[in-house]
Amino acid sequence: MSAVTLLTVPTSGPDDTGALGALAGHGHTASDVVAVIGKTEGNGCVNDFSRTLAAAAWEPRLPGSAVTVFSGGTEGVLSPHVNLFVRDGKRHEGFDRGLVAAAGRTRVLAPGELGRAAQVDAVTETVGKLVAELGVSTADVHFVLVKCPLLTSDKIAALRAVGEEPVSGDTYESMGHSRAASSLGIAVALGECDRTAALAAVAGEAEVSSARASASAGAELEDCHVLVVAESTAAANPLRAMHGEMKDALDLAAVTALLDEVERRGGRVRQIFAKAEADPSGSVRGLRHTMLTDSDVNSTRHARAAVGGLLAALKGDGAVYVSGGAEHQGRPGGGSVTVIYELPGPDGGGA
Repeated sequence: MSAVTLLTVPTSGPDDTGALGALAGHGHTASDVVAVIGKTEGNGCVNDFSRTLAAAAWEPRLPGSAVTVFSGGTEGVLSPHVNLFVRDGKRHEGFDRGLVAAAGRTRVLAPGELGRAAQVDAVTETVGKLVAELGVSTADVHFVLVKCPLLTSDKIAALRAVGEEPVSGDTYESMGHSRAASSLGIAVALGECDRTAALAAVAGEAEVSSARASASAGAELEDCHVLVVAESTAAANPLRAMHGEMKDALDLAAVTALLDEVERRGGRVRQIFAKAEADPSGSVRGLRHTMLTDSDVNSTRHARAAVGGLLAALKGDGAVYVSGGAEHQGRPGGGSVTVIYELPGPDGGGA
């Protein structure tokens, strides 16, 4: 079990590891890091090498058990930043539970397995192991984040050269298939559906979603990086989490309901993690949108900008984590939302 604290630090570029200094200022070292979750200023698409640069800068500075997840795209008012989940074994007076987190990796996935049952199963297995490691029930889990591989042109060509057909011949579309399989693996692990329903959803024959899943894809890895965040009575710290989902990109009410509950509990919002996508129906609340038909800007970029503006206004700054492409991560056209917040201590102060 790893009780954790959370640090959110602005970055000046994808290779900025200055947040390590913030760690030291809080009495921690890089060896305490469980995961680095960042937003980088690329396009969030197949050729977003800002993610690769960020991973290359961070991973040599972290313990082997830590994972990195970098989501490209800080359109609109979104601001590049990193979120550090850091081990903090201190028991804070006045608290009988707290935030815990565990990180791990799936096995390396072969290109032909991406977007298919093998990826669902690999993610299910890893999430299950991490939940068990934390010693919590699935009901205690509020957030599962996965960074998964995508198919490059070279991988597609190599598969076809040996007579195998990839899940998609389009590299951008492969990102969606990989996110979908990862999200369905999370749903199975958390008991939100069974494997049969998940595989039907992979085949497009069923609709299954998880309000606790967040998956993004990139070319910078061959396995899936997984982070599980939960609450546990084995920890004693002021951090808590709650989750929900937006029914569409305009669903202000769903998010304000979460934030109102944080306020009711006397808490202070520390971070918002959300997924966003262009509604696959082609309309939002009865009006046509052009996100899926824009030949100049990918739909995921539109969705991040729209939802990012809404959430930044509510949080009060642009350092919010909004990731595009929400296949099976909340309802279609909407997206999962997790709020991490801090309760005041017995003296009225925070952590």
